[in-house]
Amino acid sequence: MRVLAVDDEGPALDDLVFLLRADSRVGEVNGARDGAAALRALDRALAEDRPFDAVFLDVRMPGIDGIVLGRLLAQFATPPRLVYVTAHEEHAVHAFEVHAADYLLKPVRPERLSQALGRIASPGEPPPAQEAEAVAVELSGVTRFVQPGEVHYIEAQGDYARLHTPGGSHLVRIPLAVLEERWRGAGLVRIHRSHLVAVPHITELRLDSGRCTVLVAGVELPVSRRHVRELRDLLLRRRP
Repeated sequence: MRVLAVDDEGPALDDLVFLLRADSRVGEVNGARDGAAALRALDRALAEDRPFDAVFLDVRMPGIDGIVLGRLLAQFATPPRLVYVTAHEEHAVHAFEVHAADYLLKPVRPERLSQALGRIASPGEPPPAQEAEAVAVELSGVTRFVQPGEVHYIEAQGDYARLHTPGGSHLVRIPLAVLEERWRGAGLVRIHRSHLVAVPHITELRLDSGRCTVLVAGVELPVSRRHVRELRDLLLRRRP
């Protein structure tokens, strides 16, 4: 792969270039100290018909910062894969908006960099949901079986759980922890001690003043701090 690394801090850029060159999947690494220099490098690569496969990009830079540059890259006819490398978690929402392949926090660990390169080299499609056991619910004397694929999110209510589906909500006497384990392979993940959500039904990830929420079927649900990074990484991996 041909990779462009962009960071306005010299030592950070040198470290990133060193780590990238150490990976056998990377054939060439170029560096840029700001957004303007990055755009010039990208233009030259296109003019020479040797476009970059990926851009590893810092967020906070003078002039054209990483957020603006990421949006510009997204407008390319064939945009390079984008990986943000930053010391700040709060920009993850912007990374999600521009379909970034990954979001690395400084100091960059070699194993996390390797994971990011793996996503770029073989982006693939999200794995299909595994078959999971349906849950029986009672509706006016009729037993109906709710499949996990029908569920938008699940809410804990004591020893019970409420399943929210397009056809309404259903209260079942199954603890949230049991449903989490049973339906993990069907795309339902924990975001809070009181909620599981179906990842395919998440339409927005919001981060405001350190508070993270997701929008699922028009309902805003809180994401606890301990689940923010895992959920963010999962959403980024699922983006085509």
